[in-house]
Amino acid sequence: MSEVAQALRKARRVVALTGAGLSAESGIPTFRAPGGLWRIFSPQELATPEAFARNSRLVW
Repeated sequence: MSEVAQALRKARRVVALTGAGLSAESGIPTFRAPGGLWRIFSPQELATPEAFARNSRLVW
């Protein structure tokens, strides 16, 4: 990991490719997949500034 950090510090440009496909392959639950996070949590209730103020850890 320190080699990666060192390479990033030396880099002139860095590109990060992210998305649900990357998450799913890593075992991180996606939002829309069967059993995904939007099946467990309601986006209408959580995707608001008020929800973040109430429980930032859950929303984040």
